[in-house]
Amino acid sequence: MRTTEIVDGFRQSAPYVNAHRGKTFVVMLGGEAMIQPGFRSIINDIALLNSLGIKIVLVYGARPQINQALEQHGLLAQYHNRIRVTDDDSFKLIKQVAGALQLDITARLSMSLSNTPMHNAQINVVSGNFVIAQPLGVDEGVDYHHSGRVRRIDVAGIRRQLDQNCIVLMGPVAASVTGESFNLTAEEIATQVAIKLRADKMIGFTDIGGIVDAEGEIIAELMPNDAEVIMQQMEQQPGACTATLAFLHAAISASRAGIPRCHLVSNSVNGALLQELFSRDGIGTQIVTEAAERLRGATINDIGGILDLIRPLEQQGLLVRRSREQLEMEIDQFVLIERDGLVIGCAALYPFPEENVGEFACLAVHPNYRDADRGTLLLKNIIQLARQRKYKTLFALTTRSIHWFLEHGFELKNVEDLPAKKQQLYNYQRRSKILALDLT
Repeated sequence: MRTTEIVDGFRQSAPYVNAHRGKTFVVMLGGEAMIQPGFRSIINDIALLNSLGIKIVLVYGARPQINQALEQHGLLAQYHNRIRVTDDDSFKLIKQVAGALQLDITARLSMSLSNTPMHNAQINVVSGNFVIAQPLGVDEGVDYHHSGRVRRIDVAGIRRQLDQNCIVLMGPVAASVTGESFNLTAEEIATQVAIKLRADKMIGFTDIGGIVDAEGEIIAELMPNDAEVIMQQMEQQPGACTATLAFLHAAISASRAGIPRCHLVSNSVNGALLQELFSRDGIGTQIVTEAAERLRGATINDIGGILDLIRPLEQQGLLVRRSREQLEMEIDQFVLIERDGLVIGCAALYPFPEENVGEFACLAVHPNYRDADRGTLLLKNIIQLARQRKYKTLFALTTRSIHWFLEHGFELKNVEDLPAKKQQLYNYQRRSKILALDLT
């Protein structure tokens, strides 16, 4: 990798590092992910998240490991309504499998060899009775025996450990108030923990890299209702990925309960978790409560993001330079496009009430997002605002984008057509072209 690529990668990830620090992520690590060759890399990446100040609750499952153990001991895996029936003999094996996996994950998170990414990590992994279970009981005459569901979650206890920068590790076996233990699904535990903690993200892993469309391409973003339609279609397909279906069930419930982002990433692509969380477009599928992008009015808290966006264009001479102080005074004139908390586009509407006209100015879109007509989206929003203010004309000054404005209905004008105050400020050395749009 070239030095410039490394530097660009750091610069691109920096805003996400800042955005994620101090946030709570619930990571659902299915048993399917733990049998992949890349499992060690997943653990390393989870450790890296912890070192970046992200609070991690790691919920592991054991479905394939349990099924393998049952088969080796000549026991049949029994299900009713897609829920495992856990009899006495099965439960003995399940506790052994879950306990062994807990020890294995703890050991991997404790690794600190000098030739590994976890050198000097010194991670504290905490397990305990954070989840209290209750039995499922009997359904349609079928006794679930030791299969259970979540009754209560010790939110305060989990938060105390997270505040100490510990990773909280939870498995599929939980105790009850009667002193018994029950077999739960990792999906239910992860969902309920995320909801009760009001987590910022829930993350799961799949063999297929995400949710794919009819052409086999990964769908970057889904709303819960759309995800549910896809899930129902997958359930009718023989051989559908069990881990993916399990995560979709969990993500849809979590999203509808208010978890903003639920990410599904590959368990085999090296660094998929990091690419999903620390790059602009990610690599997997996220189930979201609202679109990742939104257009809104700017606030004083957006000054830094706008400056990062417009400074390169100012240095190229494409925009007139604005100081931070000027932006602070003019921030109410700006609208922006925000993606995952980052400003990727902005524009301003400056008023000239004496002539009843407005100026469309400071249009900037991040280079990685210039292929989806976001500039047009910003222009349309400014035109709408200008019409709401009953301006008769919207004008713009540009040195490079003349044809773009002409394509959007603007016409070339002269300096004399500008408002009086703007005429006084016109830079004859810059010689910007003047274009105007009739709003009447």
